[in-house]
Amino acid sequence: MSNINEPSLITIARADGAQEQSAALNLGQRVRQLRKDRKWTLEQAAQEAGLARSTLSKIENEQMSPTFDAVKKLAEGLGISVPQLFTAPKSEQVMARLAVTKMSEGRELITSTYEHEMLAPELKSKAMVPYRARIRARSFDEFEGWVRHDGEEFLYVLSGVVKFFTEFYEPVEMRRGDSAYYDAAMGHNVISTSQDDAVVLWVTSLPS
Repeated sequence: MSNINEPSLITIARADGAQEQSAALNLGQRVRQLRKDRKWTLEQAAQEAGLARSTLSKIENEQMSPTFDAVKKLAEGLGISVPQLFTAPKSEQVMARLAVTKMSEGRELITSTYEHEMLAPELKSKAMVPYRARIRARSFDEFEGWVRHDGEEFLYVLSGVVKFFTEFYEPVEMRRGDSAYYDAAMGHNVISTSQDDAVVLWVTSLPS
């Protein structure tokens, strides 16, 4: 029996709107499909989620509305996020693409300011472009103006120290472990300020 002090999933769904309510009412079917996709018995799935077998059976058969705590346990047991528990994949087809790039086996792209190593270069039509870069530039003046392009970008410093310049913000010093996420249409440049050239990881999204 649900704890009356905890909001039920149906209550939460109704607060969020009719569409979410419909998703909540189909939770049992979604949970059963996820369990079967993993080839788990009801007992195995219940153990993974830390729920009683009878409770999971009632959820799958839509005989009870689980508490939010039970929903979190279900998601964790299935290895997915809570939103994914309510959202089926847009396509049943799984492309199952995979590319493993060993150290120093990426495709080189060298410019006067950066030494890029393109990662997963064999995959075409990617949604994002990952690459490792050695920052050769030591001064902003080495660039021919701002670098800018479509999409969003993630920058992570792997080694050394860099100064990150952006069009609308003050320059920022970044060290190993520091990261930045930004609009790539905004002008941006990176230079090394450490004794050795800094190395960074960049991931750039591509327009859909």
